[in-house]
Amino acid sequence: MSQRRAGSRQDWHDDTRIKITEHAAAPYAGMVRVEERIKLDPRLRHLVKVRASQINGCAFCIDMHWEDARAGGESETRLAQLSSWHESPYFDERDRAALTLTEATTHVAETHVPDDVWACAEEQFGADELANLVFAIAAINFWNRVSVSARTLPRSYR
Repeated sequence: MSQRRAGSRQDWHDDTRIKITEHAAAPYAGMVRVEERIKLDPRLRHLVKVRASQINGCAFCIDMHWEDARAGGESETRLAQLSSWHESPYFDERDRAALTLTEATTHVAETHVPDDVWACAEEQFGADELANLVFAIAAINFWNRVSVSARTLPRSYR
């Protein structure tokens, strides 16, 4: 057990609390299978994953999904401006609808995903795609919570 004080960021990067894949292999594998079944435009999915991870402060997931997005052809400019997408000219209406839904869903305890946010998403996505978008947002929020709780280190997925 670490000797750091509760809540302290001192020595934050010195160790992972627990290796989830070793101690909860079956639930981990099950969640991977869920992820494999989500059908969504990869470019949009990467944006959702990075944005939710930024909100949740998950360094592991930001690192992984930023790299995945770049490998998938996403521009460094759009990724760098993702945290301020509201003000950036580099995102279209479809991106904005997905990012608005991502933020509302990630903050679900406060927002309860307002009707206007949902309506905007419905304007941009068909029912099947919207359902898969909801699952993609829920999945990354799950992974963020696991990785932040376990203090999973960036680059440890390599």
